[in-house]
Amino acid sequence: MKINKIWFDSDRIYGLTDDGRTLFQSLLYYRRLRAATEAERLDYEMDDEGIHWYQLDEDVSFESFEYDDPEPVGISRIFLSHPELNASAVGRRLGISQSLMAQYINGTKKPSKEREQLIKNEIASIGRELQQVCV
Repeated sequence: MKINKIWFDSDRIYGLTDDGRTLFQSLLYYRRLRAATEAERLDYEMDDEGIHWYQLDEDVSFESFEYDDPEPVGISRIFLSHPELNASAVGRRLGISQSLMAQYINGTKKPSKEREQLIKNEIASIGRELQQVCV
């Protein structure tokens, strides 16, 4: 599969494939591309494997347009939507390794429902602690 044309709309990058399909991915997975100006987004090159924004130091593989989860969900969405949250620190509070937290966030591994709820509860706990500091 190869992408012949790309465009952006809201927080997504779309691609038109050589077989006529329109696929998309969330820009939450690509922080630099999400923050880029329109001119920076248009300054890309394509090769046989993907799209490259050299000025932004960002690459998107054609293969990634066919991943099962084009939109982050659960804790992945929470951490990608709120980069001010330190996933490593949340993981340390729960005894979860930094590498495993990173895999949860980028979607290469999925936490069990129980573990995901544990992480969400810890984020809420941090929020409550911060509210006490600000009173």
